[in-house]
Amino acid sequence: MGNNKKDSNSNYPFASPEGEAGVQLVPKLDTPKMYKVILLNDDYTPMDFVVLVLRRFFAKTEEQATEIMLDVHKKGAGVAGVFSLEIAEMKVMQVNQFAQLNQYPLKSTLEEEA
Repeated sequence: MGNNKKDSNSNYPFASPEGEAGVQLVPKLDTPKMYKVILLNDDYTPMDFVVLVLRRFFAKTEEQATEIMLDVHKKGAGVAGVFSLEIAEMKVMQVNQFAQLNQYPLKSTLEEEA
């Protein structure tokens, strides 16, 4: 390969490729997959509770929360937000536990973003 001697002029204790001082190789990182948190419609959870969930757990404004809630009501599901896997899993757990604690059947799930 190249020269594996340490460069005496470098502040770094590592040999550089082909003996070129100051060359720093940065690995290419893949963009993490993102996941949609989806609220699912049911016949019992009040609309104002869905708005509360969206405001509390997804930091939506009243207008944004109402728009998403209407999607849930009319289309059967609505996207509450898009997050990394760990955050999406936590949001799903929080929403489902909060709904259960308040005795509503509201459910959320996650789906990989295309």
